[in-house]
Amino acid sequence: MRQGIAIALTAFFMTSSMSLVHAQEKVLNLYSARHYQTDEVLYSNFTKQTGIKINRIEADDNALFERIKNEGKNSPADVIVMVDAARIWRAEIEGFFQPVQSKILNARIPANLRGKDDGQGPEWFGFSTRARLIVYDKATVKPADVATYESLADPVNKGKVCTRSGSHPYNLSLIGSMIERDGEKATEQWAKGMVANFARPPRGGDTDQIKGVASGECGVAIANSYYYVRLLRSTKPEDIAAMKNVGFIWPNAQTSGTHFNIAGGGVAKNAPHREAAVKFLEYLASDEAQGYFAEGNNEWPAVAKVQVKNPALAALGKFKMENVSIASIGKNQIAAQRILDRVGYK
Repeated sequence: MRQGIAIALTAFFMTSSMSLVHAQEKVLNLYSARHYQTDEVLYSNFTKQTGIKINRIEADDNALFERIKNEGKNSPADVIVMVDAARIWRAEIEGFFQPVQSKILNARIPANLRGKDDGQGPEWFGFSTRARLIVYDKATVKPADVATYESLADPVNKGKVCTRSGSHPYNLSLIGSMIERDGEKATEQWAKGMVANFARPPRGGDTDQIKGVASGECGVAIANSYYYVRLLRSTKPEDIAAMKNVGFIWPNAQTSGTHFNIAGGGVAKNAPHREAAVKFLEYLASDEAQGYFAEGNNEWPAVAKVQVKNPALAALGKFKMENVSIASIGKNQIAAQRILDRVGYK
């Protein structure tokens, strides 16, 4: 009898001790769709400051979505990071996040770069922004002919336009913002004009679009700003030569403003290390991390007061940013895809 009690007590204390160790474990499990090597410094600096080790799973958004769904309530994910409004919106409606109450995050991240708050705190936060630029061949295209997103669908640009796949989240977000501003009917007419003006079928990434303009294959293209700046900062002779042929425009500068997008994330719904997860998000909003988004990956900080020390990024100058919430861009994704399907924008 006494021996049985002793065994039971030993098992109880061993289990309790293991649970305590697990609770005190300084670990963060990060599921990230960001794939930039420059982010390594962010992670290592966070660990140095907090002692919290980061375990990373990096994959594209679809692979992460499937993994999280399959793991269900047993998912070890603490923080989920995505790199587009469309992806963040999808993660939110899938129920992957939980609300976060943080005075630091609410004070530093602007309201239009946060998820909705029903009184329990936003479910996600944007930590960096990037603009959707128009790039053009300086030898063959007049800037006035490509000054707006809408102008790319004008007959004057027939046979000149290059883009990546219309269904890529970057373009879905752009089209989502156009739906919010102009309505579905006008946006569909624009999409038809874009298809009629293609220099070639949509393919490749944003860097491919810029290089297509540089080579003369395309007259004009759309690309995220950090790809443009990355090529400007390149020391490769071929990139230096190519960028001499390319100009850029802040689209819609005199009207609705340039479309922008975000990289952001939130605390996973079933995060086993919730406290560490909140600390990590707060760290991403710090001056140090915000500065690194600008210097390391050519993105603009979400925190407005942070000074950008990236000369190539600063050389782009200031621009008028569109006044469309990230949440509204996200909710228009389904309508955007339907428009693309109807007009044959592959």
